[in-house]
Amino acid sequence: MVTDFSVWWEGLALLSKIYWIIAFPSTLIFLILLLVTIFGGDFDSDADLDVDAEIDLDHGIDFQFISFKNIVAFFTIFAWSGLACIEGGLSLVMILMISLVSGLIMMAVMAAIFYFMSKLSHSGTLDLNNAIGKTGRVYLTIPKRRSKNGKVQIEIQGGLRTLDAMTESSENISTGSTVEVIDIINNSILLVKRSR
Repeated sequence: MVTDFSVWWEGLALLSKIYWIIAFPSTLIFLILLLVTIFGGDFDSDADLDVDAEIDLDHGIDFQFISFKNIVAFFTIFAWSGLACIEGGLSLVMILMISLVSGLIMMAVMAAIFYFMSKLSHSGTLDLNNAIGKTGRVYLTIPKRRSKNGKVQIEIQGGLRTLDAMTESSENISTGSTVEVIDIINNSILLVKRSR
């Protein structure tokens, strides 16, 4: 088997050897990254080893064309498309052009995939400031002049929520009334007024 490999290797042209040298490690790393990603892990050497602090504080460019994953994908597709072109008998210029363009297209595709995947994720934390200006229905009567909390059902961040509410009105706002959120009290209670 070893002699078969050495005979095969010695029979290759220099360009084929270069492409095979690129193809073996890049494909192996690509497959490892793919398996780690599929089974729930994440590996990206763009971040230092203090990953938690860096990711949370990173407000940089969302669309990253140059990353470790993209470079590995570039070399993998670059090498395999180059080997396919060599097998097809194309000229040196065509082989280089096709493999470079194929690698760059793969980098762009990978960058786009990770960009759109990052847009799908969200923290899930409710931000009451998103409720300001929205209307909802009173679920439990809201007593007048901020004397006690009532409850309001309001659509916020893609879901119907039941939240504590107060009013500065001189009259109670009864169950079923339509109200508008005008402010947030203590970051936890909606300040509402009767909606017209």
